[in-house]
Amino acid sequence: MTYDNRQFYIDGAWVDPVEPKELKVINPATETVAGVISMGSAKDVDRAVGAARRAFDSYSRTAPAERLALMERILAAYKAHYDEIAQAISTEMGAPITLAKGSQTRIGVGHISAMIDVLKTFKFEEMRGTVRLVQEPVGVCALITPWNWPMNQVAAKVVPALAAGCTMVLKPSEYSPFSAILWAKVMHEAGVPAGVFNLINGDGPNVGAPLSSHRDVDMVSFTGSTRAGTEVARSAAASVKRVHQELGGKSPNVLLDDADFERAVKQSVLHVFQNSGQSCNAPTRMLVPAGKMAAVEAIAKRVAETVVVGDPASDKTTIGPVVSKLQFDRVEGFIEKGIAEGAHLITGGAGRPEGLAKGYFVKPTIFSNVRNDMTIAREEIFGPVLCILKFRTPEEAIEIANDTPYGLAAYVQTGDQARARAIARQLRAGSVHLNGAGQDYETPFGGFKQSGNGREWGMHGLTEYLEVKAINGFYAA
Repeated sequence: MTYDNRQFYIDGAWVDPVEPKELKVINPATETVAGVISMGSAKDVDRAVGAARRAFDSYSRTAPAERLALMERILAAYKAHYDEIAQAISTEMGAPITLAKGSQTRIGVGHISAMIDVLKTFKFEEMRGTVRLVQEPVGVCALITPWNWPMNQVAAKVVPALAAGCTMVLKPSEYSPFSAILWAKVMHEAGVPAGVFNLINGDGPNVGAPLSSHRDVDMVSFTGSTRAGTEVARSAAASVKRVHQELGGKSPNVLLDDADFERAVKQSVLHVFQNSGQSCNAPTRMLVPAGKMAAVEAIAKRVAETVVVGDPASDKTTIGPVVSKLQFDRVEGFIEKGIAEGAHLITGGAGRPEGLAKGYFVKPTIFSNVRNDMTIAREEIFGPVLCILKFRTPEEAIEIANDTPYGLAAYVQTGDQARARAIARQLRAGSVHLNGAGQDYETPFGGFKQSGNGREWGMHGLTEYLEVKAINGFYAA
């Protein structure tokens, strides 16, 4: 299937760009053209932000019950397009169809459903003595999302913004535009009022920068690299916008000596390789006791060799390609750097997997005897590459785990729950997962340090889009 949508969704209608400029979107599994979109400009940004500003006065005054009903309609419309969205994700970013139909698309249902639950009980107003505390929508929001988990990041921003009473302009990644266009169709079919939700395709310099600096935008929510996040913050600073950022990660995974190594190593390796390693919270630094290194290497190698790299359309495929030629070259460069710096290559390495001459496929790669000062241990690779580091004591493990500019997620594996909790409290990360525990849609997601600021998901995601007003003397005690 070839996608062709060269219009933007602005003020409740599909419209042509002000200045035509086309982009051919490449299917990363085949290196062929998957579709064509238009690339926006500052003039399109002005038009979309203007629509959002005009819609804000009325939409911001809607009752929570009205927004709850809207969420329920959005959920129904999203489910109706579920398979179509999954296929779009598989095409645009090369996700195996099993992953696209599973986690990649299902996560949208999760975020919408969680916000429905939050809205049923959330108090937008309450009394504190004689003061009425009112939580009001922050205003017009610029939402800038990446390509690696398209529906997760779109839903994690659009859904709470709508629930809060904000209006918005979404700029999805130009690498994953097809699923975002379908999301816009969901918004339209659900009856989101004109101007409340707007979508412009484009790149960072020509759409992202004008959005984040626009005088009529009150808040920017950005997910992407730390480098790009700093540019967004600079653009937003002149007008003192609220800036929310979910950025990079280099998450530690501490395996203590009493862990179930067979289970923990297998689970961790597969987690890193899921989505071709393109997950910001992946446990890419595995920390193991020095005396367990040989056993861990053997398990990790065995598990890695069960991973099937190939055609995303096949149900047997475990991982597909990385998203682009640019990303392929970047990941390959890191693998070569790891070898050059003396890390021990257990499996994988540079070059495409055997039998795959086309597509941006990367060999599932594991390095051991990695030092924490090596490039592959410091930089976010964003590919199917795992680094295994050793430690002598739990205290040293904590020190290594925290020795990173990032702080998005961390993982602890041990047979002693009290020990796991004690270590979790010492790890500088926004989410800590004990013994393989997952994360539900109502718990906050976000990072410390250069992994960003603010939180998404559930109630904490909703409050990011609210301002607090204190009406003093509202009631005389």
